Amino acid sequence: MNDRSDHHLLPWEEPVDRRELLIRAGGLGAALALGGLAGASRATAGSAQNFGKVTAYFGQFGAISEQEGIRRFLFRGFRGDVDSVFVPITNPTLFVDRVRAEAKAGKGNIDLLIGLHGDMVTFQNENLIRGINDVARQVKNLPPALVNLGKLNTKTNWYLPQAQATYVMVANRSVLKYMPKGANIDALTYGQVFGWAKAIRKATGQNRFGLPASDTGLFHRFLQGFLVPSFTGGFVTGYRSKEAVRAWTYLKQLWQYTHPQSLSYAFMETPLLSGEVLLGWDHVARLKAALDQRPDDLVAFPVPKGPKARAYMPVIVGMAIPRNAPNPAGGKALMQHMLRIAAQAQILSLTGFFPVVPGRLSKQISPGLRAEATAVRKQQKAKDAVQALLPIGIGAEGGNFNKVYRDTFTKIVRNGENIQTVLNEQAAILQEIFTKTGAPCWAPDPPSGKNPCRVR
Repeated sequence: MNDRSDHHLLPWEEPVDRRELLIRAGGLGAALALGGLAGASRATAGSAQNFGKVTAYFGQFGAISEQEGIRRFLFRGFRGDVDSVFVPITNPTLFVDRVRAEAKAGKGNIDLLIGLHGDMVTFQNENLIRGINDVARQVKNLPPALVNLGKLNTKTNWYLPQAQATYVMVANRSVLKYMPKGANIDALTYGQVFGWAKAIRKATGQNRFGLPASDTGLFHRFLQGFLVPSFTGGFVTGYRSKEAVRAWTYLKQLWQYTHPQSLSYAFMETPLLSGEVLLGWDHVARLKAALDQRPDDLVAFPVPKGPKARAYMPVIVGMAIPRNAPNPAGGKALMQHMLRIAAQAQILSLTGFFPVVPGRLSKQISPGLRAEATAVRKQQKAKDAVQALLPIGIGAEGGNFNKVYRDTFTKIVRNGENIQTVLNEQAAILQEIFTKTGAPCWAPDPPSGKNPCRVR
């Protein structure tokens, strides 16, 4: 990390030394700690010209409330007519599919893409986006680590960051007394979370631990970026290892104390608000409403540690210009507009995703965002923290990748099938995905160079 200026502050109320918050592992996690708003220089959309119709295609922020807020507030002050199109949360693979389809048809309708880092890797690998070195030179208020991430290991800027997020735990304060003796809420282990969920069941007579395990919940990210790498040290390479057997054995035991309605939960904020769930995990954007509305009753804290690491998944949302964009100048202008302080503040308020522009929000920040920001900071600072990145380079196979993890859960935890047998079966399917796409391993799996990642 080569950004040494000390005036960049995090997007919560109390100023702290920014350097203190850098993740010791560096990379994406360090960049996550740099978001903020106040006191940063503005990125402008250039001249006062009107940029006409600009179609922005969002692979993120597909919830109806997020769509409505973005349409109403995010583009204020932009000199142009923005047509914002959102991929539904029920069909995330449509984001990549549509870009590919337009390229194949030879006619583009999209001027600006807003999607995950892994999507951008796919687009660049398939020559679907254009370089934006000109925009990168004009934008002066972004952390170099995030800007360099958008170069995708080349010398060209292919995307610029737009927002960032991760996942944390939340508990109702009424059950803090049931934590295992000697446990530190900021440094829990998976074993202690199990003991806590069991104690809550004993005290209340009900299973009150919850996970967003519906079809539209992010449960697969819990499996991919938290549970499995915390036990095995990787995503893919150790998928059928003895450490993986231990991870799934743990989840099978934990499920005994998990609320049965978890299979219907998409956003954990709803059952946390109602009190149906007293302890849970989810994406910060899907917890924000609960923490905002019940700040005195709920507490956010870091994810637990497994035998290998305290694995967590950082989420980077980026902006890129399709190679066949009908209005690339408009797309670039809108990109710069979305890096202005006001637009970054709107994204934070509307979605719970944190800014990428360094600075500070103070009085404006909500209790929920402040609670999440504190939990994220502690999670990133942990000496045993390990980043488990979102899938990279598998493109349209992302849905099948997620399905492997969900099918593994269904077979082992819900159906009671033999763990090793299921892992061997699903590992073969997993390997087919990497053989087909040629995607190399990503962190925390060891690098495989230009070779496809392989299950050991």
